[in-house]
Amino acid sequence: MKISNSMIIAAIAGLVAAGGAFVWSAMAEQADTPPTLQAANTETAIFAGGCFWCTEADFDKVDGVVATVSGYTGGTVDNPSYRQVTRGSTGHYEAVQVTYEPSKVSYEELVDYYFRTIDPTDDRGQFCDKGSSYLSAVFVEDEDERTIVEGEIEEIEKSGVLPGPVVTRVLDEATFWEAEDYHQNYYKTTPVKYRFYRQGCGRDARLEDLWGDDAMKLPDSTS
Repeated sequence: MKISNSMIIAAIAGLVAAGGAFVWSAMAEQADTPPTLQAANTETAIFAGGCFWCTEADFDKVDGVVATVSGYTGGTVDNPSYRQVTRGSTGHYEAVQVTYEPSKVSYEELVDYYFRTIDPTDDRGQFCDKGSSYLSAVFVEDEDERTIVEGEIEEIEKSGVLPGPVVTRVLDEATFWEAEDYHQNYYKTTPVKYRFYRQGCGRDARLEDLWGDDAMKLPDSTS
């Protein structure tokens, strides 16, 4: 078939138009894509407070906490499974790694809040969960953190608010192993089962008995 000049011009115009459409489409997609967020100035802290579903849910309520991860720490087995840990043979605690912005919430505030979300007097576990993997503990990174946690414990015991001594352990940080995917954000992914478990375990009722109005009181909260 003979190609006329008009056909060539039309074809070129079509290619230009298509190219322009591609460029504008790409620009539109780029505009719709949020810019890469700058990594915030964050730090991490590790708390064991019994069932990590509950500990994770509690810390997610804190302004300044940017991420929480359920996992295992303090044991002797690499990359342990949930079944191994709950059998109590690995020495691991169920724990939560909390990533937070110190400009919004301090380590001291997190420690204070943590104690009011657990039963620090229970030396067998937490609430309905008993066994070594459910014991309460704070895993500290350095001596400054240890001083803060031990100071908090001293203040609690001096206050006489609790019916017994604080048995929560203060331990050096160890390797933190992330728990299986189905444990992460369990209170969000399986809300009905989570609420049934938490209520049935008597966690909140026990906290109110222990701490009164200070139970689960968020940092900077007046209620």
